[in-house]
Amino acid sequence: MIADTVPGPGNLPAEPNSFIGRERDLVDLTLLLRSVRALTLCGPGGIGKTRLAVRLGWQLASDFPDGVWLVELADQSEPAHATARVANVLGISEEPGRPVAATLADALGGRELMLILDTCEHLAAATAGLVRDLIAACPLIRIVGTSRQPLKVRGETVWRVPPLSLPAPALPGSLPRAVPLSASGLPSQVPFAATSLAKAELPAATAAEHEAVRLFIDRAAAVRPGFALTAGNYAAIVELCRTLDGVPLAIELAAARIRALSVDQLATRIGDRFRLLASGDRTAPPRQQTLQATVDWSFDLLTPDEQVLLRRLSVFASWSLSMAEQVCSDDRISAEQVLGLLAALIDKSLATLDDELAGDARYRLLDTIREYASAQLAAAGEQDEIRRLHRDCLLHLVEDITGQAFVRDVLPWAEQVKVFHRVAAEQANLRAALAYCADSADTESGLRLCSALRSPWVVQGDVAEGLRWFGMFLAQPGRVPARVRARSLMLAAELAFEHQDYSQASGWATAAVAMTTAYRGACPAGALRILALISLRAGRADEALAQASAAVAAAREYADEWEQGLGLSARGTVLARSGQLASAQESYEAALGLLTGNNGWGVAHTLSGLGSLARARRDNAAAVRHFTSALELFRQIGARTEMARCLAGIGWIQLASLHLPAAAGSLAESLELSMASGQRLAIARGLEAFAALAAARHDDVAAVRLEGAAAVIREAVDPVTSASTQGRLDGLLGPAHQRLGPARTASLLAEGKRLSTHDAAGYALSTASAGDRQPEPVNGSGPATAALRASVLTAREQQIAKLIMRGLSNRAIADELVICPATAARHVANILGKLGLSSRAQVAAWTADHESAAGGPEPEVLRPGS
Repeated sequence: MIADTVPGPGNLPAEPNSFIGRERDLVDLTLLLRSVRALTLCGPGGIGKTRLAVRLGWQLASDFPDGVWLVELADQSEPAHATARVANVLGISEEPGRPVAATLADALGGRELMLILDTCEHLAAATAGLVRDLIAACPLIRIVGTSRQPLKVRGETVWRVPPLSLPAPALPGSLPRAVPLSASGLPSQVPFAATSLAKAELPAATAAEHEAVRLFIDRAAAVRPGFALTAGNYAAIVELCRTLDGVPLAIELAAARIRALSVDQLATRIGDRFRLLASGDRTAPPRQQTLQATVDWSFDLLTPDEQVLLRRLSVFASWSLSMAEQVCSDDRISAEQVLGLLAALIDKSLATLDDELAGDARYRLLDTIREYASAQLAAAGEQDEIRRLHRDCLLHLVEDITGQAFVRDVLPWAEQVKVFHRVAAEQANLRAALAYCADSADTESGLRLCSALRSPWVVQGDVAEGLRWFGMFLAQPGRVPARVRARSLMLAAELAFEHQDYSQASGWATAAVAMTTAYRGACPAGALRILALISLRAGRADEALAQASAAVAAAREYADEWEQGLGLSARGTVLARSGQLASAQESYEAALGLLTGNNGWGVAHTLSGLGSLARARRDNAAAVRHFTSALELFRQIGARTEMARCLAGIGWIQLASLHLPAAAGSLAESLELSMASGQRLAIARGLEAFAALAAARHDDVAAVRLEGAAAVIREAVDPVTSASTQGRLDGLLGPAHQRLGPARTASLLAEGKRLSTHDAAGYALSTASAGDRQPEPVNGSGPATAALRASVLTAREQQIAKLIMRGLSNRAIADELVICPATAARHVANILGKLGLSSRAQVAAWTADHESAAGGPEPEVLRPGS
């Protein structure tokens, strides 16, 4: 059966067709992973390492509550950035001034997941170091690598992936090992079906015993319906699979030709190819020779135009039809021909239909085929030209999306979200385009790409990667139009500010202002806005207000409504921090008027500012309304850091209003998001909020333990806690200290400081779930038990449980709540685990019983995300 969704968190791809064979391997590997933590599947290209690893992941998905994650490294050329790629796939953001490996290890420290590192051989040393660090720091993870060579890291178990099983060699006089030769030395035309073995009765179970034969039959039947194993073709199929050494990719390529050739013809032609190989270079390992010969043979059978398209497609990590038409067509093959040629490559198993994105089919090449096609592209002398066209295609794509996303009323926000996700899906192609700009010293195109990618980098948490690319191109010599360089400096300054590198942000923003002043070619508003926020952080409120006002004026002069709105929003922040709440309200509202209908990102940030302002004015209803509106916009693009901030704001208001169950739900989701992204300062703030929640429930022990856990994380990130933060914590937790006394307080603080980040977060979530009620026996009944078991679920989980009761699937739940399906699946898995249930039907029944016992659903009091 072909799986189509991951049963929980993770990112495993759907299997494109049926998985054949390797039953014994899967059993052995499953048992092995119970005792080893680092496993490397080794073997030559085409032997099926990736497919086996993915199948193993699917088979074990239910054993890993935090998911099975595939990290593809084939297109990662820089060893130093391999760890960042892993963090990116897992949604973990790099922290300023801290090695990404340390952030990754902390974030994964308590997670129970399986990590598949695919195609490691060209990054063996870097991958080995990463595996070593993660195994040491993360006791609950399992790592499976695929590589043509062992990683040679302590604790690694190497599994040599064997070829698919074959029938035993024939006895003399029965089935020949190779295509028989005539007296002249030329291939005989006597078909294998004429042999005595072929005429013999075929036992029904014979084929099922041999994986290679089963794979050939399955793939041949896919291209020629009705094809089956018979007494007449058995001998030829066996000989063919033997000739191909049981290498899966070679067998699939051969089977794809069954539409046009008989099995006997296939065996004869492949036999010819291997005899030619035997007379040439024999230094390569036998199975590598097998695959090379099979791919050569498949390539030679293509028409000239099919060969041209295949080699040109090698520049893509994946592609749509329109992208292939733009990059691969010229005088040799027209854009109108591309679809037919691509369909032919798919029929011949040289290209794969991958998935759909925004209604467009996506395609890709298997790594082995892509590697081969790339060599053909270089041999044809087309590599530079096709890479240039690929870069132009991606540059046009992202600049077009940016143009639509930041112009008023061009696209509604829902459509902007769709095109934003399109950019996120092109990450591998965009990295290749940026690499080409760097290789060819094309600074202008590199800066234009970086500028277009600024917003996706921020939202996806890839700020550090964006800074690396910006820094590289800004440091390159070469003539770049002043307008392009000035805009790049401004956007790079924004990234540096997001990364808390305020010195670099100030330097780039100051240079941008100077350049725009000298050349008058670009609006300086963005740079002035960043300088205002930097001044505000430094405590220079008057300077910050002047800079924010200058940003608004500059944007108005250049008729840039987007920057004018952002400038007004920044001005509102400065005024609010200065205590000028009425003026801040006016500035925020003016910003909202300009940004509404322009871009939801700016609207969401302004709404968040209005929420903070309303909270400062003690207008809790308005604050929750603004935070909730901002939260829904941020959810649509998966901006986890911003979502966590909005949820924390809502949770603090609910806590102040003594809506403690609602506060627990909001703060729990906020903390979970912060843990997922690995941002320690946000985690510390989340633990402080839970300490305050525990204090409000008179759970003094939990409150002080969590205070200690938060303090040790804060000290590691920023040793200096602001006076206002410390004063707020003292006011909230002081009564608990007094009730416990100095000695007990000190002991509990020390206990909290000894907790790992993951253990502290788990403890916080458990205290929120337990509340201040005494547990009843698990087998209890009635309203009290229903309430207790419901309290184990967060507010979001209770909401999802109700949707399960309505019969919604994970995808339907995701659509209903505007979250991604993987997040919905993770919540469902958490619900099952917390309630000790094993099916969605049981969850539905439990939810119905709970609502009945509790007198109906709880009112949605101050609950976000409704």
